[in-house]
Parts: sequence; structure tokens; C-alpha cells
Amino acid sequence: MANSFIRLGIMGGTFDPIHFGHLVTAEAVRAQFNLDRVIFVPSGNPPHKVKRNITDKHIRYLMTILATVTNPYFEVSAIEIEREGYTYTIDTLKEFKKIYGENTQIFFITGADAILEILTWKNAEELLQMCNFVAATRPGYAGDSISEKIDYIKKVYNKDIFQVTVPSLAISSTDIRNRVYEGRPIKYLLPESVERYIEKAGLYKRR
Repeated sequence: MANSFIRLGIMGGTFDPIHFGHLVTAEAVRAQFNLDRVIFVPSGNPPHKVKRNITDKHIRYLMTILATVTNPYFEVSAIEIEREGYTYTIDTLKEFKKIYGENTQIFFITGADAILEILTWKNAEELLQMCNFVAATRPGYAGDSISEKIDYIKKVYNKDIFQVTVPSLAISSTDIRNRVYEGRPIKYLLPESVERYIEKAGLYKRR
């Protein structure tokens, strides 16, 4: 398995639920950076979301599989789902380095809001040197603050953060959960397979 994929995209997130914004972002980054594959990594027990009731990790994992199964360049990893305790990005990337080899070039795809908080992540400096970060933003989103943070990271840590603007990132998991709770439609915001699963499982109807 080692060195099978030289340029590997990793897209982490709670995916509660996964939607077209996530999928379009992953495909845009894959094409722009010529990635061999993008691996979606549903978070297990993210320390930064302890204040919100998150859908069971196995359900989120299943929805991510349903959403990505038709793209041959996408796959889903249960690496964080299977890990006990809080799940940290640094530990996940170390595992992927073991699996695919130290020469694998990793592109970690995340939202712009995460970049604003990246220096608070576990072992942030080591993390920045371990992979390339790609910040996905929607048009007009906090442009100045993102640019300032990226410039600061470049100056202090000598590390570039790549930016990709994705219009469909205006879709949000929070909005989808609220729509289901309020009885409003979610069609065309996420894959039909995920929409049907949410309806059949009765997800997001309670808070």
C-alpha cells in the first residue's frame, strides 16, 4: 500500500450531513492540485464540537459513503470513527503517512473558518509542516481575516495555505439540519441517497 498515491487529498469534517458543498469542494481541489485520490474522513469525537449534539459517528460515516460512492476518485476512511477518545488531525495524518508512505504529499482540505482557528489545533506547528492546507471559501466570506491569517502563517511558519473559492459552499450542514427540523425541503442541497437516508432514519427532527 505504501506509496500507492503520491498526491493524496484528505477532507476531514463532521459531515452532519455531508452535502454538495463538500463534494464540489473535494472535486475542485482534486482537479486543481492533480490529486490521485481524495479520502473523506468523518470525525469521530471532535474536541471542538463538544457543545453540540452530533449525530452518531457511524451514521455520519454511512451518509458519507452514500454521497461519495459514485466518484471513482473518492473514498471514505473510518480511521477516526474507530479511534477511542477525542480525534485530532495530527494523529490522523500520522496514520495516513504510515499507510501510504512518508513520500506521500498530503493536501488537507478544510473550510476557511477552520484556518482561522488552526493555530489552536493540537501540535499546530508540526501539523503545518506535515501537509499542505487548502482553505475552501465561499465568495465574499471573511476575505480580509482569512488573508491576514494566511499571511501570518506564511511569515511566522514559512508555510503557504492555498485558497480555493467554491460557490456551492454557501450550502451548510447547519442549514440542512434546521430545514429538516422545520419541515422545509432539502432537495438539491445534497445527494438523493443521503436525503432518502435522512428521511428514512428520521434524522434532525429533534434537537
